[in-house]
Amino acid sequence: MPRIPLFGFGQNSEEVAPPSLASYTPALSLKGLLLGVDNLRHDVHLSDKFSEQMRYQIANLIARHGNVEALLAAEDTKRTGGNQFIGSQAAKDKAKVKVEVSEMKPLLTDIHVTVLNRAKSEGNVTIDLLARVAITKFLRFELSAQFAHTLERCRALLNAYEGVRAQKALEYRERVSEFQVAKKTILRKTGQDIFRTLREIEKETLSRTRRSLFGNAADEEYKLFLNPLIFAEDGKDPHVNAEHYVMLGNFDRDPDRFPSIRRIVCEYLQTLGLGPDAQSDPVVDGWLNLPENAQALVGAGFPDESTMEGRAQRSRLNSWVSALEREKVMEHVVASYETVPLLAVYAPRINAHQLKNGLISREERDRLEKLMQEQGKPTADSFRDALARVANCKGPERAKHAGRYLRDFFRYHRDWRRLETLNSALENVNLIPSGRLQQLSAMNNTLYEFLLPEEQKPTENKVVRHVIIKADVRDSSRLTRSLMERDMNPASYFSLNFYDPVNKLLPKYGASKVFLEGDAIILALFEREGEPALAVSKACVLAREIVDIVCGYNQLLQGSGLPPLELGIGISYQDSAPMYLMDGDARIMISDALNESDRLSSCNKRVRKTIESLQSPFNVYAFQTVGDAEMGESADDFIMKYNLNGVRLSEAAFRRLQDEIALEVCKLELPELWGSEQFSLWTGMVPVGNDIFRKLVIRGSHIAQIDTSNFGLRQWTTRWYYEVCTNPAIYGMLEAKVSAAAG
Repeated sequence: MPRIPLFGFGQNSEEVAPPSLASYTPALSLKGLLLGVDNLRHDVHLSDKFSEQMRYQIANLIARHGNVEALLAAEDTKRTGGNQFIGSQAAKDKAKVKVEVSEMKPLLTDIHVTVLNRAKSEGNVTIDLLARVAITKFLRFELSAQFAHTLERCRALLNAYEGVRAQKALEYRERVSEFQVAKKTILRKTGQDIFRTLREIEKETLSRTRRSLFGNAADEEYKLFLNPLIFAEDGKDPHVNAEHYVMLGNFDRDPDRFPSIRRIVCEYLQTLGLGPDAQSDPVVDGWLNLPENAQALVGAGFPDESTMEGRAQRSRLNSWVSALEREKVMEHVVASYETVPLLAVYAPRINAHQLKNGLISREERDRLEKLMQEQGKPTADSFRDALARVANCKGPERAKHAGRYLRDFFRYHRDWRRLETLNSALENVNLIPSGRLQQLSAMNNTLYEFLLPEEQKPTENKVVRHVIIKADVRDSSRLTRSLMERDMNPASYFSLNFYDPVNKLLPKYGASKVFLEGDAIILALFEREGEPALAVSKACVLAREIVDIVCGYNQLLQGSGLPPLELGIGISYQDSAPMYLMDGDARIMISDALNESDRLSSCNKRVRKTIESLQSPFNVYAFQTVGDAEMGESADDFIMKYNLNGVRLSEAAFRRLQDEIALEVCKLELPELWGSEQFSLWTGMVPVGNDIFRKLVIRGSHIAQIDTSNFGLRQWTTRWYYEVCTNPAIYGMLEAKVSAAAG
């Protein structure tokens, strides 16, 4: 966002120029996606099951907020069963079939996560944005449609009772009348329930999954869907404004309507040195979209006057108060905040704007008191108290309200512009129900179909890539001998403390067992066509969990005086399916990744002694040694490896991991070999389930060329090796750093 300085402000020598203001313009682009059959919009078909169940949920919310649940329950007793909400033609044709309904939150979570995985598999985050726009359009339409259908059901029930049960008919008629009058309130409450659910799943699941898969791509676009105005009628509902922003005027005579306040703000900015065309300037419009600018200008109403900037903010705040008073808006500013607690007492029978204006105008107050008496609501103490606070709001308190008002208006201006941007995107989406048009669009390959997981069409079980994990027990011969000397069974020892715990993890990560050796286990994760590409990511998390479990068992074993198990794990990736040969009925895998994982999991005894003396926080190292030319040796270069309770990644696996999840560079102060290692650390989140994530820290370092006679550094080579960090202290340090930065 560009930052543009403001000049020309300052009425005395102590005042400083206003701060540079950032500019933000909401945008949402669906470019790159195919146009539908009308060549104007993108064709989208949402899951039939999702659509029907969401209609059911919305209808239930409307009935609850409209207080007609009991009335509709009476209607249900007259029916034989079926869906009592408006749906597709397919639903009407199956009206006698009871739908098994899911709760709204898991239903919305499932379809959003499924779309995210599809977007990842196609490498296009815009597909997910399209789905979000389509779901928003669907929910908006169904709010109105389900209210109309619920009202129709209520009227049908009234007709059934007319002339049969007069008393019940009178009671129901009054309730239906109240339901119809309260339409705006019912739709607002239902819409805000849906919005809160969407916000919860975004916070709990979607944002973390998306950042894990795509990093911060399209972050600004996704903020458009976290806008409290998206389900508010025309974005001007006074109750939504009161809860999230500030109440603005609604009547033509109100001086605090949105256009008027925007004009006053622009003119105020002009006094700080802006040109005469500030209201139409897109840069100024961008300034009004950032609440941080209001904070920088007037300190949110209570600047710190111990600093020069704070005193400048106080001066600018006083100018802002003067502008509001000159436009006769200041009383409306104070009243807008004092009205908020009154809404719970008087709304919806008394209009929110009537309440606000009653705190300002004597004429409006007299009219309001008569209305209260007619409705049997005496003037409450809360209204009188609010009236007194508005009348007595002077000096610093008025300035505090004015500063808060400027910030809240900037927030509303930003979300209003976001709403306009989203509305424009909604017009570019064509929601297609099941039927002929859906088939036509699908035949032309222009249909974007978003289904629930259980509705996904089965794809060919074709493996396109695979990952091999080898977990090798260190010094297994010595360990076996030690156990046998104690008359213990090594087989059961390995089984209980290694093989059985690992076997329990395999279904969680979709891993399968390839080989089981006496001191090692080899696992495979297959990436199939059409599935989310997360095989390496899940292999890394699985390997780290194997190390954690074995270390946990070791604490119990050592407490019992038994020898611990020590592992070395290697992860290798191959960008193709494995091959097999048949040994009778048994399939035997053939893959280069098998041999590579074996090398990655190995550990040199001599290197182990040296590294253990350093007390390093890392568990994987690699060193290159060279034949001593002075002694006439001509040995080729070879690698000495260290892997003790560590996980080493092949270079191909690391490159694939960078494609699968978003890895961010992180900095931690940790010991370096010879003080010059200059290793790199990356961190990322791996989605294991809908709301389950695991953090990874990956270390990369150059392979050092060493002198084997004294283990001294000769030089750093250009070759890299990679480790999945397993030391809990590293993850603890990272969390502490993140917490400190947030704090």
